[in-house]
Amino acid sequence: MGHHANNPYGSGDKAVRAIDRKRDQERKIMLSAAYKFADELALKLVQRLLDQHIIETSSESAIREVFSNLLHNLTDIDDFDLQYKIAPLRQLAVNPNFISLYLTQYIIEDLVNHPKIEDVFGDDIDVYKAVDSVMDKIRPSDV
Repeated sequence: MGHHANNPYGSGDKAVRAIDRKRDQERKIMLSAAYKFADELALKLVQRLLDQHIIETSSESAIREVFSNLLHNLTDIDDFDLQYKIAPLRQLAVNPNFISLYLTQYIIEDLVNHPKIEDVFGDDIDVYKAVDSVMDKIRPSDV
């Protein structure tokens, strides 16, 4: 007589796949919105960073262009490279916005060396909150 294998994790696998599908869908929506609204988001982001005294710059337009290019090119970044970039900040928030994490890490690690940046202020969480206050607009409320 045959034996029927019972997988005690079968229902859990289904839930995990559903969560993964939801995250992938959310990710695609956010990347599309970041690309589509890159210039507008870059404008708002630079203004927010200046208003909250996160950055000091000698050229707002140059920094807007940097962020606009980053947002336009986000879809071209390999998933491994993106995950590697945000790895140091992954535990910064409970349910972090991956684009906000990416931009935060960029500000902390790369933008600080830009010739038009005079200084970057604040802790990682301060920078993330400022960035996410703009980027949360492209995050779907429920996918």
